[in-house]
Amino acid sequence: MAQNRVPIRRVLISVSDKTNIEMLASGLARLGVEILSTGGTAKMLEQAGMVVTEISEYTEFPEMMDGRIKTLHPRVHGALLGRHGVDDEVMNQHGIEGIDLLVVNLYPFESTIMKPDVSLEEAIENIDIGGPAMIRAAAKNHDRVTVLVNPDDYEEMLDELTTYGGISHANRHILAAKAFAHTARYDGLIANYLSAINDTEEQEDFPRYFTQQFKHRSELRYGENPHQKAAFYTEQNPASGTIGHAWQIQGKALSYNNIADADAALSCVKEFKDTPACVIVKHANPCGVAVETDHTLAYLKAFATDPTSAFGGVLAFNGKLTGQTAETILDKQFAEVIVAPDFDQDALKIFATKKNLRVICCGEIPTANKPWLMYKRVSGGLLVQDADIQMIDVNEAQVVTKRQPSKQELADMAFAWRVGKWVKSNAIVYAKNGQTIGVGAGQMSRVVSARIASIKADDAGLKVAGSAMASDAFFPFRDGIDAAAQAGITSVIQPGGSIRDEEVIQAANEHDMAMIFTGMRHFNH
Repeated sequence: MAQNRVPIRRVLISVSDKTNIEMLASGLARLGVEILSTGGTAKMLEQAGMVVTEISEYTEFPEMMDGRIKTLHPRVHGALLGRHGVDDEVMNQHGIEGIDLLVVNLYPFESTIMKPDVSLEEAIENIDIGGPAMIRAAAKNHDRVTVLVNPDDYEEMLDELTTYGGISHANRHILAAKAFAHTARYDGLIANYLSAINDTEEQEDFPRYFTQQFKHRSELRYGENPHQKAAFYTEQNPASGTIGHAWQIQGKALSYNNIADADAALSCVKEFKDTPACVIVKHANPCGVAVETDHTLAYLKAFATDPTSAFGGVLAFNGKLTGQTAETILDKQFAEVIVAPDFDQDALKIFATKKNLRVICCGEIPTANKPWLMYKRVSGGLLVQDADIQMIDVNEAQVVTKRQPSKQELADMAFAWRVGKWVKSNAIVYAKNGQTIGVGAGQMSRVVSARIASIKADDAGLKVAGSAMASDAFFPFRDGIDAAAQAGITSVIQPGGSIRDEEVIQAANEHDMAMIFTGMRHFNH
């Protein structure tokens, strides 16, 4: 049973995505496999010089309704569903010859609905019916039939067939599971699209039924705690510059918390696109962030914010790391994870001296943020929202105090605001000259977060005086401003919107602070 290889005598090929299909078909033809095909696929293979039996000739029934009906026929589905040793008599009775290999991918529904101004009619016409039916039939009967839905699997299948004369049961099982996942995702896309259309045929932001599919990437040692089981799943095609796309170069296996912290660090460092940046994360919060003329200097400034918390932290960079940066990191601290778009050979050699250090390459970071959805599982349900990808230009923000901010204060506020977006609420960030001076995170009281930021700065030997302060949400009382002024803060950036805004503005004026309102908050729970 472990092998139980099934030879391939007859194949049915019907594909929308024709990637590598000539290679597969020619390889099968060389092995003497009879090729059945449909429509455009059949024409393409014939033009390439292959002998092909068109499906209507095989079924002795013409295609109908502009191709809507062509494979929905007993000679096709009987050939896919017929069980060896069980259905042989009835297949012979009705002249049904078995199909041993099905190669099908589906009408391009996903790419169709991604078009701007696509009509409902066009979308519906790109819903495949015969394809999913055949895939499900072949996958159900994988004890006898091999099914291929992904061009990436063609070469491996052909190699196995060439080498061994048949496909093993284990591989047929794997391909069947992949086929059912393929149709499940396809049906989910259709359900999401159609259930988001209202009575006037307009597209709503969120569908009535929500289906998503993720692919198993790896088992994890455990979850947040040792008594919790865990695994890592990714999207079908994760974008470059994401944790889902990233690959591990060296080090121990990544843990649940490693992946979560690496994502937090990478998300924050991607806020800084035009200058080398470093973010150090500990327990999901940035404990040090800096920008500089190169990554080594950025790291040193980020580390200086909170050397104690940086120990055992996760470090993210927004550009290629050199040997100099790698050497500096290992000289200064113990790190759990280093993530960057790329590493030079010197950096990799230096990191290799610490065999347990996890080094992750995330690929090139895109210059523009594309919209995507975030999910948070709650008991009995799922929260879904747009990702927080917006960022205000501080030069367009509203100055609400008598004193206008200086150019340097504006730069400091812009930096602090970008960092504060990724600090857990209630978030307070002190910053100066492209460096976090103190970070207060995750407190029930915003004024306590401000005090913690001051304590952190004092512990690191950094001077708060002259720094900018960012708050991820409005100040409900003036006490947060008073505490900041006492610490030496000279400029404040916050969303505004409190019923006590005037009281808060008055406090800033009393302390001769410059303060700007963004009109946008960045809660990060």
